Amino acid sequence: MAKLFGLEFAPILIPLRRRIQTLAVMQWIASFLFLGFFCSLVFVYLCFTRLWPLAVLYLGWFVYDRKTPFRGGRRIESVRHWSLWKYFRDFFPLNLVKSCDLDPNKNYIFALHPHGVLCVSHFCSFATEGTGFSKLFPGLTPYLLVLDGHFSFPFYRDYFMSAGTCGCNKSSLEYILRSKGQGNAACLAIGGALEALEAHPGHYTLNLAKKMGFIKSAIRTGASIVPVFSFGENEVFVQVNNPHGSKVRALQQWLTKYLGFSPPLFHGRGIFQYSFGLIPYRKPVTTVVGEPLEVTHNAEPTNQEVAELHARYIAALQHLFETHKAEYGIPQVEHLKFI
Repeated sequence: MAKLFGLEFAPILIPLRRRIQTLAVMQWIASFLFLGFFCSLVFVYLCFTRLWPLAVLYLGWFVYDRKTPFRGGRRIESVRHWSLWKYFRDFFPLNLVKSCDLDPNKNYIFALHPHGVLCVSHFCSFATEGTGFSKLFPGLTPYLLVLDGHFSFPFYRDYFMSAGTCGCNKSSLEYILRSKGQGNAACLAIGGALEALEAHPGHYTLNLAKKMGFIKSAIRTGASIVPVFSFGENEVFVQVNNPHGSKVRALQQWLTKYLGFSPPLFHGRGIFQYSFGLIPYRKPVTTVVGEPLEVTHNAEPTNQEVAELHARYIAALQHLFETHKAEYGIPQVEHLKFI
């Protein structure tokens, strides 16, 4: 590595395999952050060209198909198996580990932690076959639940759904668990947008203390809850210091309230230099899928039932973290914190 003007540049001679890995991550970052807006511009452009009838036809399809992202989506298995995702996996690298076998004749809520800045490991593990989900959990179909806003962009919504993603509201979650038969895993980053603001390297703060919605849905549908923790997810980006009470955090929380998504101020590395950019750092991330908590079905759960299951879940998540943290380089003095 060479340094010039305070920047740390990548070596000129890098194996082709690593270059392809970087390209795979670049396309994902560009798609996740910018493709929706680009597709919207393309749609508007088409409206003012001789191809406007196609735009009108697509608009009709958009309206007709508007509920699909909240009714299990429209996955395309060939997209989930693209070789691209294996290069994406190997960039970090990412790894998926199971603690036990899961019965394909049951339904599950995979509760994903931490959210991280961009849910890198969660996307690869549950919206693609990059880490081999179907081989580890034969008979289970994963659905990654993401912000509903992703499905507001023309064209992009169809591409994003092809990976098996769905909206993350309550009706979408419970539709998967009630109406798609058995052998389904609704995968949800529980901490949501606000937890992304806690995604700092070496920090393990989860937005979970008041998160009861997924608990209620589990009881209403009888789905087992599976704690999932990605060790290293918070290490792949560096976020601007934003402690609680600071002006930066206050602005971020205000924007989250009105925009529906959090605006973390973060950076990674660049294409040809390692000092700044939007590409994540090459940090290993291991996603450990814990043992399921069995849930007693009740269509009208009481507050006591919800509170008891929530406490059980937090205890199970803490056990999962404490059991594996040393293996993945986390000091024994570090523990999960809940807000």
